[in-house]
Amino acid sequence: MPSYGKQNFNVNSQNKSSTLKSERTNVQFSPKDVSVPQKDLLIFFRQLAVIIQSGVPLAQGIELLSENTKNDKFASLQLQISSRLQAGEELSTCLKKYPKVFASITVGLIEAGEAGGILDKVLDRIASLIEQQAKIKSEIKGALTYPVIILVLAISVSLGLLIFIVPTFDKMFKDMGAELPALTEFMLTLSRIVTSLQFFIFTPIIIIVVGYLFGKYYKTSAGRFRVDSFVLKIPLFGSLLLRSEVASLCDTLSTLIDSGIPLVEAIERCIAASSNDRVRRCLSIAIQRVKEGQELSSSIDSYNVFPKLVKSMLKIGEETGKLGFMTENLANFYKREVEESVSSLTQAMEPMVIMVVAGIVGTIVVSLYLPMFKIINVMG
Repeated sequence: MPSYGKQNFNVNSQNKSSTLKSERTNVQFSPKDVSVPQKDLLIFFRQLAVIIQSGVPLAQGIELLSENTKNDKFASLQLQISSRLQAGEELSTCLKKYPKVFASITVGLIEAGEAGGILDKVLDRIASLIEQQAKIKSEIKGALTYPVIILVLAISVSLGLLIFIVPTFDKMFKDMGAELPALTEFMLTLSRIVTSLQFFIFTPIIIIVVGYLFGKYYKTSAGRFRVDSFVLKIPLFGSLLLRSEVASLCDTLSTLIDSGIPLVEAIERCIAASSNDRVRRCLSIAIQRVKEGQELSSSIDSYNVFPKLVKSMLKIGEETGKLGFMTENLANFYKREVEESVSSLTQAMEPMVIMVVAGIVGTIVVSLYLPMFKIINVMG
């Protein structure tokens, strides 16, 4: 096994570096509490792979990276890792001490890289994995953000009309003493509710209580499972979220298998990386079945989570002995599916959202002018 971090390396700006190192070494934080943005981790692993390929000792390389890290806590963490490496510890052992920063998948890949003498390649693959997963999350957030913004806008416009415009018509209709259509009566009643003191007092309380109860329910095992299962069944968005889960899962599984990690251990690490409880439970059952001797392709049919294409491609990969290659192709396929789905969904939602907003505003406006049309007809 290759040895890292025990050679000497000279740095030109030694005085400046030692001062900065001293300052950042004194940064206090708890290893279990510190968290690092994915972007910083991506840069760290990408640069570390280049440094190792350049022949720089691992410990010294991490120390050099800490000097260019803007996040003081992450820089201090890197210095601690460098010190442990110089003391003779393995990189994977050092990273295990910071579970909030380095995921179990990352540690497992580095362990495989150390055992196989391909640490530089593994570090580069970890950076690519982080980059791809961040891209998928960004695309999903982008697809979900647009309708949320429009929904908030529609509610704001509706409340604005009910609070500021409708009450003026309410007073006018009372002075006229005319019989009002049912739709107009409904809008006036809704306006009175929205402008009442009770609404302003109890609405925030109800929202806070409902949010608190939902949070407590979601923290339970049954609650999380039911909510995550429901999310995957939401029209349009459910299929998009499932595709993103499959893309991330296959990408992670491919990386782990290609790095020489056993299948059962690879699936276990995929469970830790998944954000959906229904998917995690399916994979947990799959692990038990694989341990009993079943193939992975036939072990993931519980809960009806994974598409038939995934099962078929996994079966082909197992029969040909190219499971890593097949999962990589599946990951690439579902990444393209996510990109296309996000684009199609955004385009499809634009006219739908406009129609919804126009319908809400139009209904309020029509309800206010219906009595006037009736009065005009009577006078005519």
